[in-house]
Amino acid sequence: MAAKKKVKKSKKEVTHEIKENIEEDIDEEIEKEEEEEAMSNDSPKSGKEHALQLQRLQEKDPEFYEFLKEHDKGLLEFNAEDDDDEEEDEEIDTDIDGEEMQEDVEHDDEDMQEDEDKEVKTSRKVITSAMVDTWCTAIRETSSLGAVRSLMKAFRTACHYGDDDGNEDVSKLSAMPSHVFNKIMLFVLNEMDGVLRELLKLPSSGGKKETVLDAVHTRPWKNHNHLVKSYLGNALHVLNQMTDEDMISFTLKRLRYSTIFLAAYPSLLRKYIKVGLHYWGTGGGALPVVSFLFLRDLCVRIGSECVDECFKGIYKAYVLNCQFVNAKKLQPIQFLGNCVIELLRVDLSAAYQHAFLFIRQLANILKEALTMKTKESFRKVYEWKYINCLELWTGAICAYSSEADLSPLAYPLTQIISGVSRLVPTARYFPLRLRCARMLNRIAASTGTFIPVSLLLLDMLDMKEFNRPPAGGVGKSIDLRTVLKVSKPILKTKSFQEACVTTVIEEITEHLAQWSFSIAFFELSFVPAVRLRNFCKSTKVERFRREMRQLIRQIEANSEYINVKRTSISLLPNDPAAPSFLEDEKKSGSSPLSQYAAILRQKAQQKRDSLTETSVIVGEDSSIFGSKLPGDDDDDDDDEEDDDERDQEGGAVFNSSSWLPGRDSKAEVAKEDKKKRKKRKNRGTEFQEETAINEDVVEELVLSSDEDEGSMSDSPSNGDDVEAEPVSKNKKSAQQKPRGKFSKKKAQFNAKKSKKRKKAN
Repeated sequence: MAAKKKVKKSKKEVTHEIKENIEEDIDEEIEKEEEEEAMSNDSPKSGKEHALQLQRLQEKDPEFYEFLKEHDKGLLEFNAEDDDDEEEDEEIDTDIDGEEMQEDVEHDDEDMQEDEDKEVKTSRKVITSAMVDTWCTAIRETSSLGAVRSLMKAFRTACHYGDDDGNEDVSKLSAMPSHVFNKIMLFVLNEMDGVLRELLKLPSSGGKKETVLDAVHTRPWKNHNHLVKSYLGNALHVLNQMTDEDMISFTLKRLRYSTIFLAAYPSLLRKYIKVGLHYWGTGGGALPVVSFLFLRDLCVRIGSECVDECFKGIYKAYVLNCQFVNAKKLQPIQFLGNCVIELLRVDLSAAYQHAFLFIRQLANILKEALTMKTKESFRKVYEWKYINCLELWTGAICAYSSEADLSPLAYPLTQIISGVSRLVPTARYFPLRLRCARMLNRIAASTGTFIPVSLLLLDMLDMKEFNRPPAGGVGKSIDLRTVLKVSKPILKTKSFQEACVTTVIEEITEHLAQWSFSIAFFELSFVPAVRLRNFCKSTKVERFRREMRQLIRQIEANSEYINVKRTSISLLPNDPAAPSFLEDEKKSGSSPLSQYAAILRQKAQQKRDSLTETSVIVGEDSSIFGSKLPGDDDDDDDDEEDDDERDQEGGAVFNSSSWLPGRDSKAEVAKEDKKKRKKRKNRGTEFQEETAINEDVVEELVLSSDEDEGSMSDSPSNGDDVEAEPVSKNKKSAQQKPRGKFSKKKAQFNAKKSKKRKKAN
């Protein structure tokens, strides 16, 4: 038994070795066949080739061949010719099947295209004017819910017209002419707010956030809230698609009455805030006013959920729009600033938190400039964005100086303005210093606190530029409101020096006029009067001397007026009755210095009007809002319009335009072409604005008035001198081009002549 087991084991081992050898041989054969197939690119191996392999196996390893005969005869018994015939049949079948498949695919594609065309034609339903009229009549007369749903579907189709979103509801109603679009938009925007309020059983107008939050848990809201969301969402979509400012203004004006519903949809609320801020900062005409009123209503109706985001967003939008200043942008920037100040009125406690953070940012920038003393740090302070932010918060504190919330910010803001004015005390930055002095005078007048503005202004008169006649000629008239820094040639012109001295006199007069009824006016005005007399003695300009003498006479007259009044009373400085000294005279403005200040104020306004060459639609006067606090429930009732007026306004807006969302009309193409042309034209103006900003960059950090030494880094501001050089260069280049062409022709002519002469010789 043991011998038999050993024999069996030996056979197994032999068969195993034989199999391994055969597998190696088969692998080698396969590799050879693959190489042959790669070289010849023939079809896969046939039955004959397999027979040849077995024949080579029999010759090479007869033992394994005999083993296969015993154990697997089926592997060796096959007909190679039948296999080849089957392969040929398969090739023929595959060729036939391929041709049939191609023909079937082509027929199927044609059938599918025809079926799709038929389905599109049958699925698209044209919205007609009669359908819209039927829905509108049913809503007005019977308040039909089915008509409301149908109209809201049509409204969605109108708002998403031209969008490829694959929505079945939109595809079923996807075709409409422009007049039907206008009719749908007018009815929905004018009437849907009232319809939704009636369905949800809410007040017909007004309301606060609590009104909607209480209604969320009711049955009508659960049944019809999808209509509210559809109305607000589709209106938001079409607002983002609109290009006509009148249409945007009308849409926002009508959506303003439905802002209360946004309390239930925080995501839509954030999107509406972004849209309102965008159109407030970039719109033209009446659009900024309408957008601001929309944002203000959001803050009033919804409250704290909206106030913080609106405050942050409107401040950022203001900063983006006040980076460049020229004569045309003065009034729009002031309008934007007045809008920000008015929006802060909604919640003064929240306004204090935001104002504190933003003013601290300005303080940190100034602190960095004072410690680093580099051009980059000075540039962050001496730019229009920074100065306009100071103007904004000055206006806010002046507007709410009597409120306990914002009045504590007056002191840090005053310190920042004073530090900015003395950062680089050179004559080239006189416009910026005068601007800072004007802001300090405003804060002092509104808060009733004493700020030593006169020292800041009198230091300017000690500069040597004002103590000698101008050496740069007359120069062009300059508006100090549109510049922060001037070049050295402008500094020496007569017009700039006169503008600076005149403004210094105006601001000193304003400062002293604020305290012209104070019992201590004689002590307050003593040092300024002495320094003004010294200026009169040192200056060589007769006009400056004459104006200073007139101011000194007014100061002396006012001092005498106060001294006469206070000799008739006996009051100590700490007496409670001291602040009420000359209270009646102060209301009437009967002091000599206050009357003189009023005259100077009128002259300055006339001068500014003469410098302003263009008129802006939204200006300073039209941007001053009323003092009514926005908490009344009847706020919307005052703005409600009659149905006829609304229809007339909406009809004038929508019917005058053939605009459709997603429509590539000729009017839109023409508008885009005009915008492109304007952009090309504005490239030059943008370059000029950038050069103006570069002029405002601090280049010299010498803290003195001696700036005559060194190279003149700034270009002269005289327009004729600046433009003369490039014009002459263009003329030279224009003259040189025809000379080059002429010389070439002449050389060709001379060459031909020389050839003719050679031939003749």
